Amino acid sequence: MNRYTSVIYFLLVFSISSLVEAQNATQVTNSRILFVVTSHESMGNTGRKTGLHLGEVSHVYKPLHDAGYKIDFVSPKGGRTYMYGANMNDSLIVWFVQNKEAFNDLINAKTPDQINPNDYRAIYFVGGHGAMWDLPSNTQLAKIASNIYEGAGVVAAVCHGPAGLVNIKLNDGELLIKDKRITSFTDKEEIESKQDKVVPFMLESILKERGANFKGADNWQSNVIVDGRLITGQNPASAYPLALEILELLNEPSNN
Repeated sequence: MNRYTSVIYFLLVFSISSLVEAQNATQVTNSRILFVVTSHESMGNTGRKTGLHLGEVSHVYKPLHDAGYKIDFVSPKGGRTYMYGANMNDSLIVWFVQNKEAFNDLINAKTPDQINPNDYRAIYFVGGHGAMWDLPSNTQLAKIASNIYEGAGVVAAVCHGPAGLVNIKLNDGELLIKDKRITSFTDKEEIESKQDKVVPFMLESILKERGANFKGADNWQSNVIVDGRLITGQNPASAYPLALEILELLNEPSNN
């Protein structure tokens, strides 16, 4: 092989390697979804535990996983947090708990400074009462969500998860939820649950105050609202149908 041929060979190998790396980077970017979970474990001053709702993790995780998406977890403090709603008669919860990789990722959640928003096509705020305490004030998570949304990504949240949406601002300075059709755990559901005097604020009320066009259904009924690339669900019964809406939106030609 002469010198000229060697140079051509080197350039060809370098070009192929660069193309493969670029394709791999694209695959990572196009196949990852970020789940946001709470780090907060105290139910106000009641002495009771709270945290994330496991059903709202598993019912969204399984359909996205089956569709080929890689899911990462992030929380304000990282690591493990308390979880409730572990109904072991629920096949999706059982599947999730028995999936070592999935469960290990959850209990070893990343911290916000470990997250590059450009790696994700969607971000999903998991519910659980704990979200009411630590997600609204976390500016890092709000910025991550804003960057994903501004990058044509999907933002989703269910039940108390929309607490993480209340202070997200876009590049133009407007709140993400302003004038958007949205839902969450309703004030009526909070009152029926007898937690209205415990939570730091009433989620439906604060979403309305922030300019959202709130759409609630009857207590405990499945309710998912899609407004562009913003998807919200009302309660645990809304988690699985919310996952299907995320998939439908991600599969649209304009999002591929």
